[in-house]
Amino acid sequence: MGFSSQGTLDSIFSLDLDLTADKHCEVGPPKSTYVTMRDGVRIALDVVRPLGDDANTKRDTILVMTRYWRGEKDGPPHREANFFVPHGYAVVVGDVRGTGASFGVWPHHRSRAETLDYSEVLDWIVGQPWSNGGVVGYGVSYTAMTADWMAERNHPAVKGIIPRFADFDPYEETWFPGGLPNMYLQRNWGNRIAGLDRNVRNFLGEQAGVRPVGPSGEADLAAVLRDREGVPSVWDAFQQVTFRGDRPAAWGGASMCDWSIQDVADRVDRSGTPIQNWAGWFDGVTAQSSIRRFLRLSNPMNVIIGPWNHGGDHAYDPLREADEVILPTRPTQLANDIRFADACFTGQAAGKRGKKILHYYTLGEGAWKSTTSWPPPAARRRWYMASGFRLSSAPEDAGFDSLQVDPLLGDVTSNRWVTNGSACKVDYGDRRQFDAARLAYTSEPLPHDVEITGHPIAYLNITSTREDGSFFVYLEGVKPDGESYHLTEGQLRALHRKVWTESPFSALGPQHSYLRQDAEPLVPGEPAIVTFTLLPISARLPAGHRLRVVLAGSDTTTFANVPADGAPPLLKFHRGLEGCSIDLPIIEP
Repeated sequence: MGFSSQGTLDSIFSLDLDLTADKHCEVGPPKSTYVTMRDGVRIALDVVRPLGDDANTKRDTILVMTRYWRGEKDGPPHREANFFVPHGYAVVVGDVRGTGASFGVWPHHRSRAETLDYSEVLDWIVGQPWSNGGVVGYGVSYTAMTADWMAERNHPAVKGIIPRFADFDPYEETWFPGGLPNMYLQRNWGNRIAGLDRNVRNFLGEQAGVRPVGPSGEADLAAVLRDREGVPSVWDAFQQVTFRGDRPAAWGGASMCDWSIQDVADRVDRSGTPIQNWAGWFDGVTAQSSIRRFLRLSNPMNVIIGPWNHGGDHAYDPLREADEVILPTRPTQLANDIRFADACFTGQAAGKRGKKILHYYTLGEGAWKSTTSWPPPAARRRWYMASGFRLSSAPEDAGFDSLQVDPLLGDVTSNRWVTNGSACKVDYGDRRQFDAARLAYTSEPLPHDVEITGHPIAYLNITSTREDGSFFVYLEGVKPDGESYHLTEGQLRALHRKVWTESPFSALGPQHSYLRQDAEPLVPGEPAIVTFTLLPISARLPAGHRLRVVLAGSDTTTFANVPADGAPPLLKFHRGLEGCSIDLPIIEP
């Protein structure tokens, strides 16, 4: 159901929630301490409590475990502390193992040693005289995934988690979408964290410095940095990965399956931990991640998918005015997190075991809707690539269109993938700027409004001159004045084209395992089917607008070229009854 900015979908989620008047505490200074783990490794924590609390003033606790420093030397408390403490919470922020001021090494995301640490940090919190015994895990991006793993630990202190803008499967949804190396994120994020782990905040070498711990903090920090010398960069390891199960030597025998929360979903499910999860239609693949967790888990759950960038600071709706304020803004999102945390600590959220609600924003219409199942009931409508670069509702005569892949072709730098690594604003601009190096198929004007909600499916019948390749499909709309705007996209590396029929997400469209045993290289010169599911979207296109489907073979702004060497592929996209098409989920009026 939809609602105005004055309404709510349920007792938890609200578009216009303002809890400013509920702030009743001043933020106290951060107090740093080390907590020793089972193997002797010391983890650095900051404890931030309301100013004036004595040692025994009881508080519920928000726990944030980060690899981006819990705070800077002589700096203020972590931003999450500045938000939650005024509402009466204690906040604990920790540097995960091998990062910040914590000892140990960080070989890759959420190693098992790191996630086991969370249980011991939770034990420590519960044992403090100021603790009420209850904890909610919280975070954005990496820290959101640490909150997920707190639920996996099934610790009795964890009353709920609030992962904001998180992945569910790191291989497919962050580092290798569609099996293609996300070089922008691998390189830039990898270099950034390598700098942080040398105690450098930015790439210019400026020594800001992580907050040390206690009177011997500088000496401890020097020892921490010595321990990290020679630790390989995660960027180096990513270059040794092609398949989801690959195990780079630097990861000590681990693969990305080992740090995928999707792969331990049964454990999260058994925990029954209430979850509030946020995602953006234009933030990497977080909308797909949220939908998958919504389908896979039975935990009490609020999922909220808006038109946001990474972190939810900026909204993007190309069908509405650029300066229009789209609710909820980030302050209101955070107010909703306070409300959800309150429900977790009182037991209200846990009392909704098995209840799941997904709230989503529809582009163009500017409306929020809710559903207890996904995808919403829709009629599937197929559109075919036709001669003259038309998009036709019926198949036409056979033929083909050729595309010489340009290995230098990129895209805007304000795209969904860049924001996932930088939290920049998203703006795809007028898509016609890339027409010279892509194939674009455009429909006749729509006779009436059309709502597309769900997962479009691309069906490509192709022939290539190479044994592998990248296939990108963009779904766009076209305004009456000719401007083309972005709606969603999908991509697949041809090597991974075998359809995984046993996927738990097959109801969404064709899925792929990305495992070595399922690899299917192309045979140069022979036709092949490449079919995949695009990223989900909800958009209402007005009458008079047109649909547009664009095909490409490279995007060097974000992804590595495939193949990496040799002549770029010459592609034929076949037309006709068995030719290229796109299947759209249409919500009937």
